[in-house]
Amino acid sequence: MSTDTNVGAHYAHENLEATILNALESKIHDLHDLKAEDLAAVDEFHVRGRKATVALAKDITPDNEMRVLDVGCGLGGASRYLAQEFGCHVTGLDLSAEYCRVATGFTRRLGLDSLVSFQQGNAIDMAFSDSSFDVVWTQHASMNISDKNRLYREIWRVLKPGGRFAIYDVLSGTGEDIHFPVPWAREPAISFLLTSDQLLNALSDVGFEILVWRDVTEVGRTWFRDMKEKIQKNGTFPLGLHLLLGPEFSQMAHNQFLNFEEGRTALIEAVVRRPLSS
Repeated sequence: MSTDTNVGAHYAHENLEATILNALESKIHDLHDLKAEDLAAVDEFHVRGRKATVALAKDITPDNEMRVLDVGCGLGGASRYLAQEFGCHVTGLDLSAEYCRVATGFTRRLGLDSLVSFQQGNAIDMAFSDSSFDVVWTQHASMNISDKNRLYREIWRVLKPGGRFAIYDVLSGTGEDIHFPVPWAREPAISFLLTSDQLLNALSDVGFEILVWRDVTEVGRTWFRDMKEKIQKNGTFPLGLHLLLGPEFSQMAHNQFLNFEEGRTALIEAVVRRPLSS
C-alpha cells in the first residue's frame, strides 16, 4: 500500500456523519438548532481544539477580502470559524473524501456554505492555480506527510506574494521514539515528525520569512493534564474525538499525553510569509 492509502485507512470511518449526529442529538436534542460551538468538541482535530484555532487566528487576523486555504481541514471546524469570525472565503482541503463530505454537510447546516467549501485532494499536489490564496492555514496535518520539502513548496506556489502561512503542528521533541498509537498514526510508517530546527530550516530553504515562532509545548501539556483530570472525574464525553478514531482513541490520547510529558513530542505555532518580491 502507498503512504496515502495507509493514511486514508487510518482516518477511515463508516457512517461518520450519522455517528456524530446521533451524539449531537443527545446534547442539543434538535439538530435544527445546531450552532458552530456545538461541534467544537469533534470538528477541531488538534491539541487544545478551538482555543488553539483562536490563538493562531489572532496572529493573522484575516478579513473579508481574503481567500484562505485550510490544508488538512478535517471536519472543517477551523475553516468555519475563520469564515464566521472574519468573513473570509475559506477552501478546506483534506485527503479524506469522507471528512470533506461530512464537513460540507455541517457547513450547510450552519448556513456557511456561501463562504466555505471543501475539496478532497493531496497537499503535495494541489489542484489550485499559482498565487490563489492570501493565507494558507494548517493545524496538525504535516505529521502524515513525508515529503516536507514538496509540501512547503506547494504551499509557497498557491500563496500570493506577500501571503502568509499559519502553522500549528506536532513536532519531534528530544528525538526519542514516540509511543504508538497516537491520533495521527497507529504505527511509525505514517508518522513523519520534524524537530523545531528542521522545520525552521525547511521553511527557510523554500524562501519563507519567519514572522512568528512560538513553542507552545507547555501550554499543550497543561491542556492535556486538565482534560485527563476532567475525564477521570466525569468519564468520556458523548461528543468528542473518540467518535472519529474509535475504541483505540483512549490509548492514542494516553500515548500523546505521555509523549508530551516525556518531551518526545513538541508543539509549535508559527506564521511565515512568502516575500512580496518572490
